[in-house]
Amino acid sequence: MLMKTARILLLFIFATAAFAQDAPLSQQEYVKMLYSLDTNFGEKDSIVEALRRRGINFELTAGIRSLTRTKARNDADLRQALEEADRRRQNPSAAKPPSKAEADELIAKARAKTLEAVGEMPDFVVKQQIQRSQAFAGTNNFRNLDRLVVAVSYRASGQEDYRVLSVNGIIQPAPEVKRSYEEFGGTSSTGEFVTVLATIFKPESDTLFNVVDTALIRERPAVMFDYAVDRDKAKQQIAYGNSGRSSAITGMRGRVWIDRENHRVLRIESEATEIPEGFPITSAKRVIDYDWTSISEEDYLLPLLSDVRLTFRESGRNFETRNVIRFRDYQKFGSEVIILDDDDSPIEEDQP
Repeated sequence: MLMKTARILLLFIFATAAFAQDAPLSQQEYVKMLYSLDTNFGEKDSIVEALRRRGINFELTAGIRSLTRTKARNDADLRQALEEADRRRQNPSAAKPPSKAEADELIAKARAKTLEAVGEMPDFVVKQQIQRSQAFAGTNNFRNLDRLVVAVSYRASGQEDYRVLSVNGIIQPAPEVKRSYEEFGGTSSTGEFVTVLATIFKPESDTLFNVVDTALIRERPAVMFDYAVDRDKAKQQIAYGNSGRSSAITGMRGRVWIDRENHRVLRIESEATEIPEGFPITSAKRVIDYDWTSISEEDYLLPLLSDVRLTFRESGRNFETRNVIRFRDYQKFGSEVIILDDDDSPIEEDQP
């Protein structure tokens, strides 16, 4: 009888421990996890996983948000997982992750709508306000280098033409004198309008998708997926040096946020993979936020903001460049891109 009682007690202990691992995180437990990052920041991924799997049972206050930013070094993944855990606490049905069948259907609909939109993209012009900065790699202590205003002409054929209009508020030569990124040196990027989207969703890319979490992007309910495209399918090019004197072909991986209701892409994170060993650029990442804009009284989903980061080795030291790009004043092709007084203003960090 004593042995049977002991066995029952042991089973109860195991069941209690299992329940504790699956129960929502308490505020005390979560705060303790945050403080563990002081001595082992590698635990950050475990906290993110716990937030996504278990959720929270406490109100998310300004104080908890502030502590999270401080202890987690403003990590975007942890902040997003915490906000989504709170949204799921308040409204479990609205933030419920999709089943595998639902996720597969969402990807299929997103692919169809994205490729259809790519094929129907109009000719247009847009103004880019670009703030460029640089830091020693890993410090996140960026120093502003310059601010550019660039006119971009996009043709439905996929052709993109870039012309620098001003540098640090100084107007550049007349339109007939083309001034490209390459003439000014530094980091530049292209392909935000169509190339990245097409690479991820075209069937021949054989992109692998995995559900990560739900999210809220500009008040739109979305599902976040990890994705990966091998180098021989992605064929993404990164270049180093003026006029791209050295280039490499890479793969691509990252995350994509898809609107749960209209199946359109709201945000993309992209990172170059399979970078050849010994190539000067060791990391290439970018984030693109998309939003609806009107061109000739028709609505199109186009880039709103992009954050491009390159890490490279030069003279024995590792550097990181950052380009924050705002896309403004989409107009029909042939329209004049006009410099405005606020085009040279610094780009605020709290933008989407």
